[in-house]
Amino acid sequence: MKWLLPEYIEDMLPAEAMRIETLRRRILDLFFKEKYEFVIPPLLEYMDSLLTGTGHDLELRTFKVVDQLSGRMMGLRADITPQVARIDAHLLNRKGVTRLCYCGSVLHTRPAGPAATREPIQIGAEMFGETGIGGDLEIQRLLCEALALGGAKGVRLDIGHVAVFRSIVQAARVNGEQEAELFEALQRKDIPALRTLTRKLDGKTRDALVSLPELYGGEEVIARAEKELPAIPALKKALATLRALAKACTVPASFDLAELRGYHYHSGVVFDAYCDGVTGPAARGGRYDEVGKAFGRARAATGFSIDLRSLSSIKKKRK
Repeated sequence: MKWLLPEYIEDMLPAEAMRIETLRRRILDLFFKEKYEFVIPPLLEYMDSLLTGTGHDLELRTFKVVDQLSGRMMGLRADITPQVARIDAHLLNRKGVTRLCYCGSVLHTRPAGPAATREPIQIGAEMFGETGIGGDLEIQRLLCEALALGGAKGVRLDIGHVAVFRSIVQAARVNGEQEAELFEALQRKDIPALRTLTRKLDGKTRDALVSLPELYGGEEVIARAEKELPAIPALKKALATLRALAKACTVPASFDLAELRGYHYHSGVVFDAYCDGVTGPAARGGRYDEVGKAFGRARAATGFSIDLRSLSSIKKKRK
C-alpha cells in the first residue's frame, strides 16, 4: 500500500495538532517574556557542520543524504541545540549573555523507546555567555515553569554532572582507551567491571570510581560524595553546583553521579525531566561549554529542550 507511512512516523490529526500548537504558543510566550530571542535553524545541513562539537554522539541518530548539487553528505538534524550554538558563535557573534529559543521537528534514525516517534517536535531555550551557576539556575527554573505551563504533573528532575567522573580520571592521568572502558562500565553501572578496570589505579581513585554507581538518590548523595570522593578542585566545584541546584529546585530532584549522558558533548550539569503520563524523559538539558569552541568561538552554554509531542500526549490521556 503506497500510502503507508514509515515505522514510527505518523500524521498529526486536528485534535493533536491543536494541542501541540497551543503548547508551542504558551511555552514560546514564556520564553519571549524571559527575553529569549527566537531562531529557526535549517532542517538540513552538511554533516561536518551538523555534528561539529557534539563528539559525534548524534551521528548514529542522524539520517544522512547526498546533496545532488554539491555531492557532499548532508544530515537531517537529530537535535537543534548544536545548530543554535553555531548561530550564537558563528553568526550572531555577540559579546555578553545571549538567550535564544527555538521550536521545530527533528528526525531520529531509531525511536528513543517502543512508544516513541522518530519525528519529535523539539522546543527549547539556550543561554550563551554565562559562565557562573546563575545560568544553570535560570535554565532549571525556566524548564520547571515551561513544564508546568504545559500541564505536566508529578514533575521530577534527575540531575548529574559529567565533571565528577571527568575530574577523577584526569587527576589520575587515565589514558583515553581506559577512560572509554570506564565510561562504558559506568553507563551500565557494572561494579564488577569497574573493579577489574581500576585494579592498577591508586586506591583513592579506585574507590572513587567504584563508588560512583552507588551515589544515587536525594540531596543526601551530595553530602556523601563530599565525604567519599577525592578533594579535587573541579570535583568540589561540581558538587557545589549540584548543591545549589538542589536548594533552588522547585520540584523533587534526584542526583546520579554516574550519569554520563552526552559525555563527549556536555561539560557540566546534565538533567532529565520526568512527569506523570510520559514514558521516558519529557525534557533533557545541561551545560555544554565546549561546543562554541568548535565553531571558532568558545562560549559558555547551557539549556534544555522539551519534546512537545510527549507533553501533548498527557492532555490526550486525561480526556
